Amino acid sequence: MLQLTNKHILLGVTGGIAAYKSAEIIRRLQEHGANVQVVMTKAAQEFITPLTLQALSGNPVHCDLLNPAAEAAMGHIELARWADLVVIAPASADFMARFANGQADDLLSTLCLATNAPVAIAPAMNQAMWHDPATQQNLQTLNDRKISIFGPGEGSQACGDVGPGRMLGPDEIVELAAKQFQSNILDGVTVVITAGPTREAIDPVRYISNHSSGKMGYALAAAAVECGAAVTLISGPVALETPDRVNQIDVESAAEMHQSVLDQLGICDIFIGAAAVADYRPILAANQKIKKSAESMTIELTRNPDIISAVASHEHRPFTVGFAAETQNVEEYARGKLENKKMDLIVANDVSDKEIGFNSDNNAVSVIWKDGMKSIPTTSKYQLSRILIAEINAHYKK
Repeated sequence: MLQLTNKHILLGVTGGIAAYKSAEIIRRLQEHGANVQVVMTKAAQEFITPLTLQALSGNPVHCDLLNPAAEAAMGHIELARWADLVVIAPASADFMARFANGQADDLLSTLCLATNAPVAIAPAMNQAMWHDPATQQNLQTLNDRKISIFGPGEGSQACGDVGPGRMLGPDEIVELAAKQFQSNILDGVTVVITAGPTREAIDPVRYISNHSSGKMGYALAAAAVECGAAVTLISGPVALETPDRVNQIDVESAAEMHQSVLDQLGICDIFIGAAAVADYRPILAANQKIKKSAESMTIELTRNPDIISAVASHEHRPFTVGFAAETQNVEEYARGKLENKKMDLIVANDVSDKEIGFNSDNNAVSVIWKDGMKSIPTTSKYQLSRILIAEINAHYKK
């Protein structure tokens, strides 16, 4: 079974007779659980209509770079961030040439430059065009940039020629697309991730909490599983489904999360503390609902256990990664936490920015370690999670 569930696939369609196969590619991607959006060049619309691909994908088809309605919200950038994978099928010789040379004169080529997601192309052209030295040079340039090349296949072509240049079949393209998500860099590694908020009870109906949605932690769990890890996700209360093949432990309070994390130490190789754990809790939680009577009420708070510090100082210490959600002096405060809590890595982000803060589908972070830092620009939390897991693995393996 191909693992494409909930993956965001941006399918680019360029001009060529093979564009008729794009309709079947959409269906196959969706059968394996992917969400598909389509971008068409003007030449592609001469071979198959946007209406056809819109009906199949269930989403509007994007054709114009300078669409006034979309550009009001920087539509091409949003599409670039939305994608987990960009697949160009068919990819004409003209598109390959423009892509290799970094042109951005239409929506599709602009997206390919703007996205942080991996890009794959499925070439489709006459065998003579494929063999031409200019095309082969463009192919080499794209290979050097780590663009995945699907095909081409060999056989009879619409023009009557026989040879390499025909686009691979839809099933082959979908299988290769799925393999872009299958990385086993964490084979045999056990990863424990915390996610979401905690709730600290005031009485049976009230609590102290925060705005964490858990999206980042859940995305990290899904990305770690993709890389072959055995993943335990310790989650506070969120409205998210457990990622496939993840062992989830549900908790409410910081104390419960603390104990659940300690229970995992000794069998945990990498710990990622992505939860927004409440720093304080009421000293006494009322057994019954507190009735409204006085004009004011005082709640005495006590500090919660510091989960990250407990993990990093444990005798069975795993490789420890923390998160710093800050609203000012982000790097300065993050470096302070990295040193004080003896973490190996810390991921810092500015939650005061509503575009990338709590509950947002996008994020932008800085990965900080003792001797360096790497900034990752705004992208989808799912795509960001894949980048972070690769970065964490690189430091873990050192």
